[in-house]
Amino acid sequence: MEFVALLVAGVALGCVYALMASGVVLTYKTSAVFNLGLGAQAYAAAAIFYTLTVDMHFPILVALVISVFLLSPLLGLALYWGLFRYTQGAPETVKLVVSLGVLLVLPALIQAVWFGTNLKGNPPVAVPGADRVFELAGIRIGGDSLTTIFAAVVVVVALAGLFKFTVLGLRMRAVVESPRMVQLAGINADGIASVSWMLSGFVAGLAGVMLAPLFGSVDVSKYTLLLVAAIAAAVVGRLSSLPWTLVGGLALGVTQVVLARYLPADSVLAEGLRPSLPFILLFGLLVFVPKYRTIGGVTDPLSGVDPPPKALRSPVSTDTHSKRNTFGQALLITCGLVAFFSLALSDVWLLRMTTAVVMAVIFLSYTVLTGIAGQISLGQAAFAGAGAFTAAQLANHFDFPVFWGMLAGAAVASAVGILLALPLRQLRGIYLTLATLAFGLMVDQIIFPLENVGGSPAGLEVPRPYQYNIFDFSDDRAFFILCCGVLFWVAWYVWRMRDGATGQVLDAIRGSETGAASVGIDPGRTKVKAFAVSAAIAGIGGALLVSLQGRATPAEFSIAESLLWPVLIIVLGARSIPAAIFAGAFLTLLPELLRMLDVPQPLAWVTVIFGLGAFIFIKNQEGLVDWLLRVTRQTAGRTARDPATAGGVPAVAPPPVIDLTPQPDTNVQIGAQAAFPTASPVGPSVGVAHAPPTASERTASHVAAEPAATVRRRRTRYRPWSPPRRYLQAPAKPTPPQLQTSIEALRRRDPTWQPANPSSWMRPSDDMNRPQHPSTNGGGSSDGAPGNRRGPEAGPN
Repeated sequence: MEFVALLVAGVALGCVYALMASGVVLTYKTSAVFNLGLGAQAYAAAAIFYTLTVDMHFPILVALVISVFLLSPLLGLALYWGLFRYTQGAPETVKLVVSLGVLLVLPALIQAVWFGTNLKGNPPVAVPGADRVFELAGIRIGGDSLTTIFAAVVVVVALAGLFKFTVLGLRMRAVVESPRMVQLAGINADGIASVSWMLSGFVAGLAGVMLAPLFGSVDVSKYTLLLVAAIAAAVVGRLSSLPWTLVGGLALGVTQVVLARYLPADSVLAEGLRPSLPFILLFGLLVFVPKYRTIGGVTDPLSGVDPPPKALRSPVSTDTHSKRNTFGQALLITCGLVAFFSLALSDVWLLRMTTAVVMAVIFLSYTVLTGIAGQISLGQAAFAGAGAFTAAQLANHFDFPVFWGMLAGAAVASAVGILLALPLRQLRGIYLTLATLAFGLMVDQIIFPLENVGGSPAGLEVPRPYQYNIFDFSDDRAFFILCCGVLFWVAWYVWRMRDGATGQVLDAIRGSETGAASVGIDPGRTKVKAFAVSAAIAGIGGALLVSLQGRATPAEFSIAESLLWPVLIIVLGARSIPAAIFAGAFLTLLPELLRMLDVPQPLAWVTVIFGLGAFIFIKNQEGLVDWLLRVTRQTAGRTARDPATAGGVPAVAPPPVIDLTPQPDTNVQIGAQAAFPTASPVGPSVGVAHAPPTASERTASHVAAEPAATVRRRRTRYRPWSPPRRYLQAPAKPTPPQLQTSIEALRRRDPTWQPANPSSWMRPSDDMNRPQHPSTNGGGSSDGAPGNRRGPEAGPN
């Protein structure tokens, strides 16, 4: 009987997992978005339901209708029209970053506005009377468990029937394949997608309200764990089958409850394995079952008509001299900033600046793995923690010098990265990201709490580096200089790696692993190298961080950091080294700025601000820092080319445009200075003969920069490029007989009419490219001297 009671409790928990997993499958099948924000949507519904029932004393049914049946679908609709509608056809990276932004922003915004960060215990059940206990055949079953089972089965069956037997379900599946082809058939694709997002919002809200009583509190961390469990159940259903998704959720829930009952209460397995079972299942399915590596994924048949995406970054310069100049400038700037901060800052702000520098070192690990290799990892905090706890354990138990302990921590972190990358080297895109998320959660829940790793809950003491009475970094300013030196060395290494042969290989697998393999590059081996280097950099940064703080605790490297850090660095620019430095500064200094402004819940608002940046990533995928640098360079380049903007004084005076019309007693020398010994209509002039700028090159600055003595007798539209004019003496060509007859006819009509040079009727570009001959009209010229009209308008009618 006891086992049957456990089975019922496990089925109830598994039904909650299946509900949330159904929302994941629903959004993926209908919009090709792996919506990690469903956990935030579930938390929002639970927070609204708790506020209405406990704080505002609404009836339970009224609160259920408002939170689940009204606000949750509206929230899903708002997310689609405000965010995910603009990710159609976008790369998976964009969709993933936006969904991570929703996962971060929505709970933080709720906490900052009204709910607070305090734990809300004893949430009410979702249905009146569900807190009662029923006895069936000697088995005691809670009313909340029965309600959850009934709701989950009804929702899953209804959604499965919707997809299989209704026209709406067929249209939902068609929209995700090609919205444009659906629109060609006369179907409103946005309307169909809106319905699917409202349904997913309803399912997430229902799961969130039902989960709270089972866990006994409304805690945002519980909903993150719920999301991962739901993803594991959805992977069992291969992101398409709702019945198999229900089976996966039920199996997961039953296994967790049974393990919690029969494992020793104080054992590591009971404390770590039971809550980590969804992560282990997800990791095992993605890594060890080949058929789950290629699940999902659709391609729009009309994607071939799309224009190619624009480059997100300008090509890397191969100019060695330019690289040396850049490195030298960066070295001088770094030395100047280090000297200024170490001397001018107070002790408090010096500590904050040191923290910013250390975080910049950790963020450079994302530059290698995400920016160069194109692999999004949600487990970098685990690598940083591996380096930190290695240095702490060596210092506490073996009296190992901290300076060498940091290097040992980097080696251990690199080894962990290699061990993780070996089974993940066959995964791509979202599945590699989910596997790293499962790894980070396993390390956070099982490994770091172990006494042999993280020590007691209070953590481990970590001294400052000290070696041979020479390298003494116990002083804050000396340690700041050490951290700056490490940052500069790591940045230089990443810069050389990005612009070198290794960076080109990583660029190749980021663009196309299949294409890279076709030219002899091993994508699996390259991923392993990227993970090893990235983990080593994160390990160095983690060891520096705990040495700065004097203590290593598991809370410093929790899964919350693994979710926030990649969003921040990707939004600022994953490929940019300055972006990593700015990310460290923002993450450290922005909370202090909000505290100085007396902003309530500053940490929650920091998460909101950083998460909102993920929404900007939809339109600006090159990163904010790279975008600002590009705009600055373009503006500076236009200013340098435009003399009119340089204080009104041309930087380099352009040569004057001179009227080269032959005049009496005028000698013109082409290719050198043209001297006019006799007075021309504008006076004596000396200059170099140049063709005027083309129509595409001529701007207002050319007009403003031209000297007042410039004379233009005619306006001619020139071709984009033509060689300089050559004024050469050549014998006159005879006039064609037909043209001579027309000239005589014109003279009979107008005896005063004088013909222009027939050669002047050629196009201006033809006139430039062939030799000219002196005028035959006795004083005119082919350039339109006074008294002559140039062009076909002067010829016969």
